Amino acid sequence: AALARGVVARPVIWGGLAAIALLALATPALGLRLGQPPIEAPYDLPVVKTMTQIEQAFPQAPAPAQVVVTGSDVTGPKVAAAIGALRARTSAGGPVRGPVTATSIGGGRAVVVTVQLAGNGQDSASFHALAALRDQDLLATLGKVPGISYAVTGDTASSHDNIQLVHDNTPLVIAVVAALAFVVLLAGFGSVVIPVVSIVLNLLSVAAAYGLITLIFQDGLLQGLLGYTSFGGITWWVPLFMFVLLFGISMDYHVFILSRIREHWTRGSSPREAIVGGIASSAGVVTSAALIMVAVFSIFLTLPLIELKILGIGMGAAVLIDATVVRGVLLPAALSLLGDRAWRLRLRRSGAGSPRPRAAPVTAPAGPAR
Repeated sequence: AALARGVVARPVIWGGLAAIALLALATPALGLRLGQPPIEAPYDLPVVKTMTQIEQAFPQAPAPAQVVVTGSDVTGPKVAAAIGALRARTSAGGPVRGPVTATSIGGGRAVVVTVQLAGNGQDSASFHALAALRDQDLLATLGKVPGISYAVTGDTASSHDNIQLVHDNTPLVIAVVAALAFVVLLAGFGSVVIPVVSIVLNLLSVAAAYGLITLIFQDGLLQGLLGYTSFGGITWWVPLFMFVLLFGISMDYHVFILSRIREHWTRGSSPREAIVGGIASSAGVVTSAALIMVAVFSIFLTLPLIELKILGIGMGAAVLIDATVVRGVLLPAALSLLGDRAWRLRLRRSGAGSPRPRAAPVTAPAGPAR
C-alpha cells in the first residue's frame, strides 16, 4: 500500500525510472544469438561415459553434411559428373571440404553424398559452410542436372534449420499470443486500454529477462560463479519457451490484481484509491506466489546443463521483476496516468460510456420520531 501510494502520487517519475531501468536491462537482448551448446554434463554421469567411449572407439570430425539425391536416374553419368564437380570445388582450407563420397541406397533409388564442413559442427563457421554448400556448390553442380532433386541433412543442417525455424516463427508466436490475450482481456474487463497496457507490460518484463540471460550466459558474465562455460549464444529453444511460460504466469496474477482494482473502482473509489486498495489487498498473495516460483526456478541453477541454468536465472529473475517492478510500479503508474479512461470501453456499443455507480454518501441514522 505504501509503495502504491508513492507511485500514484508521482506516476511520471516512478514509472519513468522503472521503464528506463527495464529498457536498460533489456538492451543486451538486441544482440541475442540462438545456438546449440555442447554437452557439458559431469563426466561421472553414465550417459557421458558412454558417449566418450563411443567417440574413442569411432573417432570422427564433426558429422558431415549429407546430401540426399533422388530422381529417375541418380546412378547415371550426369549425376556422377555433378558429384565429381562438387568434389573438385572442395578445398582443405575452405568452408566445404573433402573427402566427398557417394553411396547408392534403396536399390539405386537415391544417392547419399557426404561432404565435410568447416568448424566444429555447431559454430558459425559450420553454418557458413552449410550456407555455401546449399547456395553455391550444390546449385553449381547437382542443381544443373535435370530430373533430380536433393536436400541437405545431417547434425549441422538439423541444428541450423531448427534455429532458423524458431527465429523465423517467433514473431508469429508473439503476435498470436498477444492477440489472444487482447481478446480475453477485452472480454473480461470491457476496456480497450487495459489489454494494451497489459500486453506492453508483459513484453517489457520478458524483454528484461532476455537481456539478463544474454548478459549472463551469452556474454559469460557469471561463468565461474554459476559453473558453466559460455558458448557465445543462448540455447535455441529457451527464449520462445520462456516467452510463452512467462506470459502465462505473469498474466495470471496480473488479472488477479486488475480484478481487485476494478472492484474498488466500480464501488465508487477514485482511480488512485482503487489502485492503492487493489494492490494492497492482493499484494500478499502475489508476493507469496512469486517467492514460491522464484524458489522453484532457482533449483535449476544446481543442474549441470547450461539450458537449465538459463531457465533458472531467466524465469526466476523475470518473475521477481514482474511481481515487483512491473506490477508494483509500472502498472499503478500507468493506471494512475490513465485514470477513469483505463476502465471505459472506447468502442461504441450498447451501454458503453454509461457512468459507473458511485458509492452512496454515508449519513447518520435517523433518530426516533418525536
